[in-house]
Amino acid sequence: MANGRWHAANKILAFGHGPKLRREEGAAGHRFVEENKMKKFIMGTAMALVLSTAAHAETVGVSMALFDDNFLTVLRNGMQDYSKTLKGVTLQVEDAQNDVAKQQSQIQNFIASKVDAIIVNPVDTDATAAMSKIAADAGIPLVYVNREPVNVDSLPDKQAFVASNEQESGTLEAKEVCRLLGGKGKAVVMMGELSNQAARMRTKDVHDVIATDECKGIQIIEEQTANWSRTQGSDLLTNWLSSGLEFDAVISNNDEMAIGAIQALKAAGKDLSKIVIGGVDATQDALAAMQAGDLDVTVFQDAAGQGKGALDAALKLAKGEKIEKKVYIPFQLVTPENVKDFVAKN
Repeated sequence: MANGRWHAANKILAFGHGPKLRREEGAAGHRFVEENKMKKFIMGTAMALVLSTAAHAETVGVSMALFDDNFLTVLRNGMQDYSKTLKGVTLQVEDAQNDVAKQQSQIQNFIASKVDAIIVNPVDTDATAAMSKIAADAGIPLVYVNREPVNVDSLPDKQAFVASNEQESGTLEAKEVCRLLGGKGKAVVMMGELSNQAARMRTKDVHDVIATDECKGIQIIEEQTANWSRTQGSDLLTNWLSSGLEFDAVISNNDEMAIGAIQALKAAGKDLSKIVIGGVDATQDALAAMQAGDLDVTVFQDAAGQGKGALDAALKLAKGEKIEKKVYIPFQLVTPENVKDFVAKN
């Protein structure tokens, strides 16, 4: 009997409480499954976040015509400073050192390293068609900045041009020089690199303004290139003075050549108050020369604004967004009256 009661008790323990034990085991298993699901969810979310961040990370290759140029340095610095405010954006900036072949090689290297987009400040604006083809064939967006490419009206898909409208620059400069001269006098024109569209356009602007009724009393007696250079500008002006040339105004395609002209005039003992001197770009050195009473007119070209605009355009194209083929940042006339408004801009 005792054995029977013992077996009965064991049956109660084994079978009476069996379902409860199985339920508890089932609950534990369910928790285990749920915990696994949660872990997988967290890991999946983390992985998705990593992949999302990687997808939004952009590398942009930048080929600048020349690092050793005041205006282009402001443009380059403006682009780099702006990139630092954008999460996941990396710039790979190269100096083409005014060498077309070197610039084309840089573009090919960018493509080989699979950058997301390319920004080019062209050495030679007549050589851009080949650059456009290389980038288009590789399917990589390309944005030209500051210097207008020769193929600007036939750029392939995913390509654009960001700069300021050069028709405004030379026009604003020449009109102010004309006003200061009272519409008459003799002028010399200092041109930038002739391979550069900006130099050709700014020079044409000067001729167009002088052809107007208000300014047709101005005669251009000399016109030569000094290749955007302060040193070459000084040398050119010195040569003109040495040949006995007399003039009432120096109309320069950029500030650097204008500053070179100022240096040469001072070295020759000329009275700068009797000669109108104009430039373009409103660089810091030019603004200082204006505040010192040496430079009479310049035109503000928003270098940092162009750099920012070019990077914005490149990133939008890299994401497949549509943008205008030509994006213009306005020029502004700078005179001694408003020079203080521009001191902190370039």
